[in-house]
Amino acid sequence: MPSTKTLPLIKDAERLESRLREIPAVPGVYLMRDESDRILYIGKSKKLRNRVRSYFRESQNLSPRIAMMVQQVREIEFIATDTEAEALALEANLVKQHQPYFNVLLKDDKKYPYLCITWSEEYPRIFITRKRRPGNAKDRYYGPYVDTGALRSTLHLIKRIFPLRQRPQPLFKDRPCLNYDIGRCVGVCQGLTSPEEYRKIIQKVAMIFQGRTQELLDILEPQMKQAAEDLNFETAARIRDQIKGLQSLSAGQKVSLPNDTVSRDAIALAADTQHACIQLFQIRAGQLVGRLGFMAEIPRAGTGAPPLHSGEEIPRAGTGAPPLHSGEEIPRAGTGAPPLHSGEEELSQHSLTSPPYQGGERGGVEAGAILQRVLEEHYQNVEAVEIPSEISVQYDLPEGEILADWLSNRKGRKVTILTPQRQTKAELIEMVERNAEYELARMQRLSDRNSQAMQDLAEILDLPEMPHRIEGYDISHIQGSDAVASRVVFIDGLPANQHYRHYKIKNPEIKSGHSDDFASLAEVIGRRFRSKEAERNSKKQDEFSKLPDAEAVSNLSSVSPNIADKPDLIMIDGGKGQLSAVVAVLREMNLLDELRVVSLAKQREEIFLPGESLPLPTNSEQPGVQLLRRVRDEAHRFAVSFHRDQRSQRMKRSRLDEIPGLGHHRQKLLLAHFRSIDYLRLATPQQLAEVSGIGPRLAQQIYDYFHP
Repeated sequence: MPSTKTLPLIKDAERLESRLREIPAVPGVYLMRDESDRILYIGKSKKLRNRVRSYFRESQNLSPRIAMMVQQVREIEFIATDTEAEALALEANLVKQHQPYFNVLLKDDKKYPYLCITWSEEYPRIFITRKRRPGNAKDRYYGPYVDTGALRSTLHLIKRIFPLRQRPQPLFKDRPCLNYDIGRCVGVCQGLTSPEEYRKIIQKVAMIFQGRTQELLDILEPQMKQAAEDLNFETAARIRDQIKGLQSLSAGQKVSLPNDTVSRDAIALAADTQHACIQLFQIRAGQLVGRLGFMAEIPRAGTGAPPLHSGEEIPRAGTGAPPLHSGEEIPRAGTGAPPLHSGEEELSQHSLTSPPYQGGERGGVEAGAILQRVLEEHYQNVEAVEIPSEISVQYDLPEGEILADWLSNRKGRKVTILTPQRQTKAELIEMVERNAEYELARMQRLSDRNSQAMQDLAEILDLPEMPHRIEGYDISHIQGSDAVASRVVFIDGLPANQHYRHYKIKNPEIKSGHSDDFASLAEVIGRRFRSKEAERNSKKQDEFSKLPDAEAVSNLSSVSPNIADKPDLIMIDGGKGQLSAVVAVLREMNLLDELRVVSLAKQREEIFLPGESLPLPTNSEQPGVQLLRRVRDEAHRFAVSFHRDQRSQRMKRSRLDEIPGLGHHRQKLLLAHFRSIDYLRLATPQQLAEVSGIGPRLAQQIYDYFHP
């Protein structure tokens, strides 16, 4: 491990030259570390020695970001590989594992959805998710998609074309649901089709999201003709309807390109001082079948330092869109594009003509490095059949030759990476770039709106700083039955779904016919912060034991807990009564001085503060009040949906489900014998034991359940 007194390599010429001589001129990966042994940067090269030496040449024109990194390098490690392709794969894995500060890192805020096919299950499911779960390598994710509405519409249409599993759980225990009767499902829940046959259907769906719709049509048409020749007209008609549905799905996706039989991807970016928005268009057989997008963090070169730990979490994300629908307009270079909104034009020109991270040059190594990082991560997560034969890039890639060789090896045929300069392919890149500009401008407008709302809310509530984390709570029930609560979290003005929580109300006094929202809220807030109170008391006790007696007594009240997820603001859905109940429980836990809590009443959208009888004088259309309303409405939606789920499950349950040891099969036998629950309740243990499968002990348990 390097000493903290070691000079940077750039200032120690003798040690630098000695280290460079040790590095071989072979393919591999290099890791640059600072004085604390943290990894600053991970890179790859066909010739390690030449690449590493280039960082320390005075004539080398480094970007500000890389120049700052070089000033901190104390040690260089390397891992030699046999081929450039191995170096590329190893670098990608190491970057994911260590998240070095000076590498281009994709950002994942879970804002844009993926489509997942669970190949790890016997009967695979297809669903939309905003989180990639790397737990099972067999599961396949497509995306991330820009247009969530288009993705849902596409999946809805696919479920009409193909008979797919419609529910995550069976609706009935002993028979299929209506979807089976109308041909929308093949009876997966009851095992009416084999896993092999169902997987064949799923494979056809996967081909659509792989951009292989035309290939799928070429497979289905001979099957339709063969079924008709065999006089199997029902099967032929079903395949005919599938072909028509697939043709309508791909209608209107035409892009005018030469040699439209070649599969190609086109990638371009737009950037500001902190983020780069990248879009990737997937074109297959002359049709635009997918529009994916990604966000990348741009490390700032002027100020700041890398994270304290090399494993510190750095968000990663992406965006994208599903196949376009019939009639959807595709913008073309050279035609009139939608007018930019206020501030958009200035943003786009600044971010593209002279991005700060490019040192004032359009293009350059930095932009190419970002594009290469996105391509490497994207193609690592796709199947070989999805890799196109041609990739058009906005800027030259720093390691384009290595990437092309690696992709060619995976695909089994040559993959070309080119930077178009003129004619139709250059116009395609311009179209992708323009879409990236629009997406970047949209994201910045959204960020500005949220910042304005948080600032306004801080002024309304007289907060010392903007409330970056807001928690909202609500209660849902019907006259006390199935009472539940919800917690939603907004971070920087946006919903953070990963922090949402449901609560089942445990108070025995709250039951059907007797509701108490005040007590329910007090219970939920107590459960949410009870562990924090224990942590607080424990830390106070630790501090107390370390101080002299007099000093401990005087400083005990000033010790504060270090709560990682401590909210800046708690919002209660309700009026003064609900707020008073929450304030009482926080005061009891000695947390009222540390947590800021308000309530938002419906109808007039009035904000109440603890101890105040009158609401704050606000306008319901103020940005800060609108932010609170969004939190309140989301908490209400989340609570109501959970309450409906609980009520639905209760209504579908049988009283016999509550008897231990009495499964579904034995319940059917009992009901077939006694005809109803009422007759079953009147039966003696001896009569119950007469039913096949019901022994004397279980018969006594059943009798005791109905006669407590």
